[in-house]
Amino acid sequence: MSTRLDHRNPLVFDTHELGRRPGGLQRVSRSIEAPRDLGVEGVVRVPEGAPVELELRLESVMEGVLVTGTARASAEGECVRCLEPVELDLDVDYQEMFSYPASDDRGRSKAVAGDEAEDDESMTPLEDGMFDLEPVLRDAVVLALPMQPVCREDCAGLCSECGINLNDNPGHHHDAVDIRWAALQGLTGSLGTDEKDNMSDAASGVDEKQEK
Repeated sequence: MSTRLDHRNPLVFDTHELGRRPGGLQRVSRSIEAPRDLGVEGVVRVPEGAPVELELRLESVMEGVLVTGTARASAEGECVRCLEPVELDLDVDYQEMFSYPASDDRGRSKAVAGDEAEDDESMTPLEDGMFDLEPVLRDAVVLALPMQPVCREDCAGLCSECGINLNDNPGHHHDAVDIRWAALQGLTGSLGTDEKDNMSDAASGVDEKQEK
């Protein structure tokens, strides 16, 4: 029987040894290379090819195979405050039910009634006794990753005026200039020496008249 799943894929698992009798239990440990785009592109992700340690518990139940497990990996990203590289250790839990295909008394696959099909929408069917863990792993990792990663909780970020890293320069600051005086200083700087002298003489004359 042909199947769309390739048993050579490290994220494809075979449940034939487990059997279909409820209560069967199998534990699987596997180290794989991370597939591409495992995370949030441009924010934080597990690099393609990075090691991912998988621990799975396969349990045979009436409806199918209940898969519970943990994935451990390291994710990389960029701090949203200071833009420095960030590395995060992930320890992600996941659980998924993979259902047995419906069959008749002779074991042949049969069409599923509409009501039954709706009930099974939350379960992913096994394909020739195998299941693909990648969609489950991908969803679990994305949910576990921070959408706004930071290098540390108290990261001071970058200076809004010059862009310097405030974590390396905690005392860094810029002298605040009153915008009302800044305009006057700019005007004074643009005047020539003679104009400045005339303004000074005019100011002196006003003072003399006030004194009289």
